[in-house]
Amino acid sequence: MRPIGEPPAVEGRTAAGDRHPGAEQRGEQQSEQPGPDSKPAASQRPLVAIDAMGGDHAPDEIVAGAVAAAREYGIRIALSGRPGLLRPLLVRHEVTKYGSSDQVWVVPAEEALGMDEGALASWRRPRSSIAVACQLVRRGQATAVMSAGSTGAIVATARLRLRPLPGVTRPALAVVLPTRPEPTLLLDVGAIADPKPEMLVQFAQLGVAYAQVACGIAEPRVGLLTIGAEPGKGNKLARRAHELLAADPPHGGLPLNFAGNVEGDDLLSGKVDVIVTDGFTGNVALKTLEGTAGFAARQLREALGGSRAARIGALLQRRGLRQLGERLDAESYGGAALLGLEGTVVIAHGAVAARGTTAAVKLAADLASAGITDKIRERLGPSRGGHFLRRP
Repeated sequence: MRPIGEPPAVEGRTAAGDRHPGAEQRGEQQSEQPGPDSKPAASQRPLVAIDAMGGDHAPDEIVAGAVAAAREYGIRIALSGRPGLLRPLLVRHEVTKYGSSDQVWVVPAEEALGMDEGALASWRRPRSSIAVACQLVRRGQATAVMSAGSTGAIVATARLRLRPLPGVTRPALAVVLPTRPEPTLLLDVGAIADPKPEMLVQFAQLGVAYAQVACGIAEPRVGLLTIGAEPGKGNKLARRAHELLAADPPHGGLPLNFAGNVEGDDLLSGKVDVIVTDGFTGNVALKTLEGTAGFAARQLREALGGSRAARIGALLQRRGLRQLGERLDAESYGGAALLGLEGTVVIAHGAVAARGTTAAVKLAADLASAGITDKIRERLGPSRGGHFLRRP
């Protein structure tokens, strides 16, 4: 493995982009160093800017997972946070400093958003660790952002720091559900609770782009989550969204393979590849699935340990049980992708540990490498100005 550490290029710049005294003396030598102060070359793995201070177990688990991602997958990392806390952790993980061979950098950010803080915190703390990470992407010094902090604060900060893609009114949060034979994408799961029907059509385009890029599905089937399979079922939002999804996409967008309405029991059936809904309904559905999976896992463990015969049976089926556990393990999927912005953003679970952090960093790097933003632009059609979306 290549040695990793913090290059001199970062030391000459603060979180706000101001140069420290003495940086001028380094002159052109500073710009020759790889890292957040230089734009990543096309031949290099994407540089993922990580909010090292976001999450219930930050910064320890976040740094551990980031270092593992650098070592296992060769991903370049920019850790945004308090250097006094991050540098000792890097030393603990035997991250050393060898100049141009570095893969991990520290970008100073003295403020951090708490897990209980919402969208307004992004305005109160413009130099927070998540804001600095987003700023790296905006400047072209990183290609993706990963954070395990407060979802509301991350979405608000990302919208503030990163411009929406042309044609995108609001971004959407997308998560992968463990269906077979192909995974199912659910969006929105919390970015906007009260969208207009036209936004659900945009969400469908975002989801199709994700399914094509990340899952390799050539023609993803799109379903609208509501309370019945018939077109007229649901509230005003669902009925109007069904009409728009069944019609030709507006503004020259690529056509959608709309399969109609789906219900709650279709979430894990694999009936469609992309399920579209509003952020309120999607978040409730996701949390319900997580709670149900956790309950089923606990009941299964109790049943398998209830008797000697059950324990012997579990031993004989340990391979299948291990595979099932991996499929249902949320940390193995990386997290939710915030789609529709000029940059890749992945939000991990707030309680994520090191392994989940590694998966989230890999997901962010893979999406950036696959050109998810370019795919979304392609699906939405030619750029156009803003327009007023009327409610039904």
